[in-house]
Amino acid sequence: MSKDGKIVLLTVSILLMIGVVMIYSSSAMYADGRYGDSLYFVKRHLLYLVLGAGAAVLSMSQPLKRIESASRSIMGICLLLLVAVLFPGVGSVVGGARRWIRFLGIGFQPSEFAKLGLIIYLAGLASRRGYALRDLRYGFLPALTAIMVTAGLVLLEPDMGTAVAVGFIGLVVLFSSGIKVKHLAFTVAGALPVLVAAVLYKPYRVRRLLAFMDPWGDARGAGFQVIQSFIALGSGGFYGVGLGESRQKLFYLPESHTDFIFSIIGEELGFLGASSVLILFGTLVWFSMRIAFRSGQMFASRLALGISVMIAFEAIVNIGVSAGMFPTKGLPLPFISYGGSSLVAHMAAIGLLLNISRGEE
Repeated sequence: MSKDGKIVLLTVSILLMIGVVMIYSSSAMYADGRYGDSLYFVKRHLLYLVLGAGAAVLSMSQPLKRIESASRSIMGICLLLLVAVLFPGVGSVVGGARRWIRFLGIGFQPSEFAKLGLIIYLAGLASRRGYALRDLRYGFLPALTAIMVTAGLVLLEPDMGTAVAVGFIGLVVLFSSGIKVKHLAFTVAGALPVLVAAVLYKPYRVRRLLAFMDPWGDARGAGFQVIQSFIALGSGGFYGVGLGESRQKLFYLPESHTDFIFSIIGEELGFLGASSVLILFGTLVWFSMRIAFRSGQMFASRLALGISVMIAFEAIVNIGVSAGMFPTKGLPLPFISYGGSSLVAHMAAIGLLLNISRGEE
């Protein structure tokens, strides 16, 4: 494993340890009140951590040529799962959205794995077709179709945050693979009306957008989470109120162990702890990008780049939502938030990064 790979592994390990500690700190009271077990979420998170470690080892041990050869099959399986989750009896409804499939008592979100599957597919497509991606009919449109179908199926769940992530990550991978700028510009211009329509179609999305612009205008409704997040971050000061001493996690800040875990980090560990997490993510993305740029193979390079963009995008959006910079979205903070599917998928992605980094030796 190269030096870059070792730094990636060390950084992810630290983020995972922070995640375990903060999930316990932010969820213990809630878990005890609802399930009678303060360790309920920690135990489940550790189970997914073990599964994620297995996924990382598996993806690290596979020859990259084999993964590239299987890229179309991987994409096909991901799309089948995204279709299956929409059917009653297969997909489980949680919070008004049909995003989960339960198997042997364990639930997973196909959309989390579809993001990684799409990256693998696009990297394989870039490797196979090379400069043909600049051709509208034979290169760009097939790749764009894969992105649109994946994002469209995710949007039907509905999960607009993940659908936007799918589109953004996919287009960045295509742009880095040499597509024409005019093709990208037309695609973005065409996607904007679709996004506007998707927001207007669901009233709760409109309320979230209005709450983003003025959270105090609906302080007890759509703006409640954002205001409570502001209070958490503002209460932390430089050093924080102390690990385990958060007040906002006491049933004030919803989803404090998932979507808004960064707010609890800011409250308990202060500016020092929050900035340390930012530095860790910056380090992870920087050295992941180095792995991408140092790889001499098209497939490996685009795969590493896609994974880097995925981690960066989700971290920026999650932290930005906590700070009121973006409208509320359901994207977890990679490696830290509670969420089994996200954790397993991201650890599998890290395994692929480490696999690619061995080519630098």
